[in-house]
Parts: sequence; structure tokens; C-alpha cells
Amino acid sequence: MRVIKVAIADDHKIFRKGVILSLRPFTNIKFVQEAENGNELIEGLAESAPDVILMDLRMPVKDGIETTKFIAKTYPNIHIVVLTMFEDERFVSHLMEIGANGYLLKSADPSEIRRAIMEVFEKGYYLNNFVNRILLKKSHAKQKVIPSLSSEITLTDRERDVIKYICMEFTASEIAQKMEVSPRTVEAIKDRLMEKFGTKNTAGLVFYAVKNNLID
Repeated sequence: MRVIKVAIADDHKIFRKGVILSLRPFTNIKFVQEAENGNELIEGLAESAPDVILMDLRMPVKDGIETTKFIAKTYPNIHIVVLTMFEDERFVSHLMEIGANGYLLKSADPSEIRRAIMEVFEKGYYLNNFVNRILLKKSHAKQKVIPSLSSEITLTDRERDVIKYICMEFTASEIAQKMEVSPRTVEAIKDRLMEKFGTKNTAGLVFYAVKNNLID
């Protein structure tokens, strides 16, 4: 099993050390960088080259929101799991839409943090019960006007199949087997869907699909 390189950005040193210590039993996770703020994190990315970042939101100098936005655009292959005290659903929605791959509260158990790291690394996103409740609430509340797919976005049968399987948590290779196509074809369809929906990653794709009732 490949070792997943992880960075953590949080302005509270005791919390950072606690997270690192709590995940030490999981030998497939290796912390390669610690940062007290977004600028420090960004400055060290080229050298540390993490696969996953655990990102706090409230930090001095450069907060987690601006840092997530920058990293999602500049380092699209790095996966970001927000790890914060903010339970406000507006933060969840915004962070997932600008490029975060998962959202955890700081009360999460080490086992869930590990699971989030593993899933964003393997699948591109992690949606727990907390985030799913917010997605479902938004889906039913219809607090803002959502573009109609029937009138504004046309999906092919293959695109519908791919979005369905992604939301069912299948990997690109598994989807390729089910659809009898190559993994490269699946990735191409996924890229096309992200372009159509205006999302930045797989997490945003799933978020959009659930929010807009694209899956049953």
C-alpha cells in the first residue's frame, strides 16, 4: 500500500501535534509538512509535495478559505480536507465549491480523519454524514435558483452513467469496467462534466450532482 503524504495547516501547534500523534498508528500516512498559516503552507508545498492537506480555516496572515482557493487552482492534484470548528453550512458549501475535497469538524475521531485522507486520495472526495445532511437540506430547500439541466445543460447517456457511478463512490477503474471503456475515457468524461458544471474537482462534481438532484 502506497504511503500517503500529508500536510497540516493550523495555527494551534498543540492541535497540529495532537492530530499527527493520533494518526501515527496508521503506517500508510506520513506527515511531510506543518504550517501555522496559509502562506507558510504554500511556501513549503514545492518541497514537501503532499498528496493531502488537512486545512484549518481561521488562521493568521492567509486563512484557509483563500489558501484552499489558491491551492485548488495552482496545485489541482493536491487534495484538501478542511478540518475546522466551523459547523455553519455556508462554510461547507463554499469550501466544497471552491475546491475542497472533504470537510471535517475538529471533533472527528482519528479513524474518521484517516478515512477522509484515504478516500480523497483514492476517490477524490469524502462526504460524511455531516456534509450529506447539508447537501440534502440544500437539495430540498431550493434556496436559490438552480439552472435546469433540461434547458441549459445537455448530458449524454455516458455522462449520466459516469456521474451516477461517481456518486456511488466507484473509482475510475471500476467505472471503466462497468461501462466497458478505458479508465482514460472515464477521466475524459469526468473532465467534461466538471467543465459543464463549473466545478474544480470530483468532490465539487458530487456536490453539484446531489445539490441539483442529478442522482436518485
